[in-house]
Amino acid sequence: MSSSAAREPSRSPSSPGDALGEAVEGARTQLSGVGRQDGEGEAPHRAIEVLGRVGLAGYGLVHLLIGAIAVQIAVRGGGQADQQGALSTLAAEPFGFALIVVIVIGLVAFGIWQIAAAATGFRWASGWDRLQRRIAAGATAAGVLFLALIGVQLLATGSSGSSSSGSQQTTAGLLALPGGRLIVGVVALVVLVVAGSTAWTGIRGSFGEDLAWSRLPDRLRGPVHWLGIAGHVLRAVAFAVMAVLFGVAAVRSDPGQAGGLDAALKTLAGQPFGPWLLVLVALGFVAYGLYCGAEAWARRI
Repeated sequence: MSSSAAREPSRSPSSPGDALGEAVEGARTQLSGVGRQDGEGEAPHRAIEVLGRVGLAGYGLVHLLIGAIAVQIAVRGGGQADQQGALSTLAAEPFGFALIVVIVIGLVAFGIWQIAAAATGFRWASGWDRLQRRIAAGATAAGVLFLALIGVQLLATGSSGSSSSGSQQTTAGLLALPGGRLIVGVVALVVLVVAGSTAWTGIRGSFGEDLAWSRLPDRLRGPVHWLGIAGHVLRAVAFAVMAVLFGVAAVRSDPGQAGGLDAALKTLAGQPFGPWLLVLVALGFVAYGLYCGAEAWARRI
């Protein structure tokens, strides 16, 4: 689906699902004309695809929990609003251990799915367009496999750590290297680029190209589209704050200034109107979690 098709709901507010559905069908027809078969995907095996969808749903659940914890921080303080905190919250629930096992297996499967896409996928595209998609798939694989690793750590040790303490330890190690401040500055720049790319994906609506929209009921297509926009754009705000924290650590040569997602969200909470801003970003994580639930069902197969 083209980015213009992804934005179709805004041109017909009275029936966003119908408008999006028509645009998607047109885009699917165009794609078939350049060599992509209807429903073609990148999963190397049916079992990987099924497990990957489970993992994608678990990825969405983690984002829902991060959003809920962030709201708690805005209202009452306390809590750890990052992937580690979300998994620890799950582990404390009945059947939490078993649920984390399922999520980890699914995330590994989804990571393999995305590695296959990064290595040889998107043959229906060409040139820079294909390269961009393969890079994005590789980045997605790294993200979900990192979360799977956190889950394995929690299962093995009973503790998942903290994104902020891990970031500070890593930053301290980098700063100790020759040219360490420059290296940390590059890390800050990379995180900022990720934030910008995430926001631009949401603004363009290009995330919709990964979905087979015909798998979703008409009445859900518009809401899923807007959830995707909100989820990508508002999560990008948190990533941008993370980039600033790494940048400050580089300038001051102080690893204590660096921080992960939890530190970024708590930094937002400390700003003027911070609690309101944090709630807004938290709703973005909730929106992205709900979008992932829809994506788990409708991602191209």
